Amino acid sequence: MTRKIISLFSGAGGMDIGFHQAGFETAVAVEQDSACCATLRKNMPNIPVLEADITHTTTADILAVAKLKPLEAALVVGGPPCQSFSLAGKRMGLNDPRGRLVLEFIRVVREALPAAFVMENVKGMVNWEGGKALNAILQEVAEPIEYQGQTYQYQLSYQVLDAVNYGAPQFRERIFIVGNRIGEKFNFPKPTHAANETTQQVDLFNTPSKQAWLTVWDSIGDLPAAQEPSETALKVAGTIKDRVIKHGY
Repeated sequence: MTRKIISLFSGAGGMDIGFHQAGFETAVAVEQDSACCATLRKNMPNIPVLEADITHTTTADILAVAKLKPLEAALVVGGPPCQSFSLAGKRMGLNDPRGRLVLEFIRVVREALPAAFVMENVKGMVNWEGGKALNAILQEVAEPIEYQGQTYQYQLSYQVLDAVNYGAPQFRERIFIVGNRIGEKFNFPKPTHAANETTQQVDLFNTPSKQAWLTVWDSIGDLPAAQEPSETALKVAGTIKDRVIKHGY
């Protein structure tokens, strides 16, 4: 099996970077936002970028760009637009076209048949209409899949994780849905950081304790003083309002 991944809703490539650090290789990044695609091409010039609306893009097209066939990808990864489930949004969920993009993610998983997949979304997905969205996703992706005379089925796990508990200087709760078709039980990583912990204390069993939560100052406090914004920065800032209207962020 390859270590190649199919990246959906790639954005500027943050999720891809994490998987690259874990030893995987992005075979194709699918993203419709032109600014994000430009960022991907600049920072990851060796990765094929498919600038397209996933609702009008077939899985066959995605696999062709990735130079993969069904069953060959190690992972499909991505975070479909989350505004529909966010506590800060209108909570329209699956009634919003953006919310239904999670089903496009599942469509690619079921047709590309990677060994496993990782989907990330906001915590609000868990309790939207009493779990309606989450249950729909789990039921859809768990249905058996027939391909070339064989039956495949994904074993699923999900958990809400907070980035601050893993060394990020930010409270950021997200649900991660992980599935695999190879019959392996997935265990979510244990937190490495916690509130009010002394860094690297050792208990009686010689097991390192969690480190203290990091602050923003811990991460960027040693940066030089900010300069006046450049002409380019001011130009980009002027586009934010229209981007929010067009893309929702």
